Amino acid sequence: MTTSRRKLIEPQITPFYHVINRCVRRAYLCGDDPYNGKNYQHRRGWIVNKIKQLAAVFCIDVCAYAVMSNHYHLVLKIDTEQQQKLTPEEVISRWLQLFNGHPIAVDFLKEGQIAADKQQALSNLVAEWQQRLGSISWFMRCLNEEIARKANKEDQCKGAFWEGRFKSQALLDEQALLSCMMYVDLNPIRAGVTPSLEQSDFTSIQQRIREYQQPKTSAKQSPSNKGHFQLLPFVGAEHQAKTAGIHFSFIDYLELIDWTGRCIRNDKKGFISSNQPKMLQQLGITSDAWLEHSEQFMERYANVSGKWSQMCAFKQYAGGHWCKGKSASHQLHPN
Repeated sequence: MTTSRRKLIEPQITPFYHVINRCVRRAYLCGDDPYNGKNYQHRRGWIVNKIKQLAAVFCIDVCAYAVMSNHYHLVLKIDTEQQQKLTPEEVISRWLQLFNGHPIAVDFLKEGQIAADKQQALSNLVAEWQQRLGSISWFMRCLNEEIARKANKEDQCKGAFWEGRFKSQALLDEQALLSCMMYVDLNPIRAGVTPSLEQSDFTSIQQRIREYQQPKTSAKQSPSNKGHFQLLPFVGAEHQAKTAGIHFSFIDYLELIDWTGRCIRNDKKGFISSNQPKMLQQLGITSDAWLEHSEQFMERYANVSGKWSQMCAFKQYAGGHWCKGKSASHQLHPN
């Protein structure tokens, strides 16, 4: 029996989620279609640009992304603190960037006030929209519906474009978040699409590397950054109590992903550096276990990833009867 989406995404348990969606048709989402000879590379830009827009509207941060030929990955964080702090004006203003607003909300935004007999209706609208602004389901709905409409129009056809709504995995701890981000960032290299991180187009790791290499002043002024958006930053463990972000150093993450990418490339098969990356030492993860999970994250885990005890608790909450990934969790996530 499938588990309801409402129980698979619970920000009170964890704010981090890995989501993936795949095309249902033979035609490719992006890239070269070997059947009709057409190139759909431009659709990858559609997706990144839409993610950029949605990240600015929703109270949801993007940790990682990778747009592939017939599917895409996102690692998202629900920012419940920001969501709860939104004023009614902010809620309405954000929502109107995506949808036509209710006349009562539009009038309130224009006039700054509303008649007494309409205040309850306005409060109900604001409460509903505020809840949706922290919803991954609504984030994905807005993303997938627009891409499907544009692709169908371009292909001059009708019908479903995606396999389903989307698949999700709850990431219960920092090790699960780190291994999932690494899996997403290395997708093009693992698929043999590109030989290096710097050439991994339409991925978060390419964006992070470019922004890191570019001075902050010129990064703001550069036209090449027009299509980029602010990813959830790496803040380092020493700043985690003061700054919201990913509690690792980006330099350490870059060292680990570079090391992992070199180890899983076909032309480097079997090569493992004698110097284990600093981040693996901090997390107490063996090199062999890390490489195995970097390549098989989706196969190892189903709807949830983390320490085995946390996975069991989450599945019990969600109404499931078993967890996928027990043997893997003991290797990578020791209790």
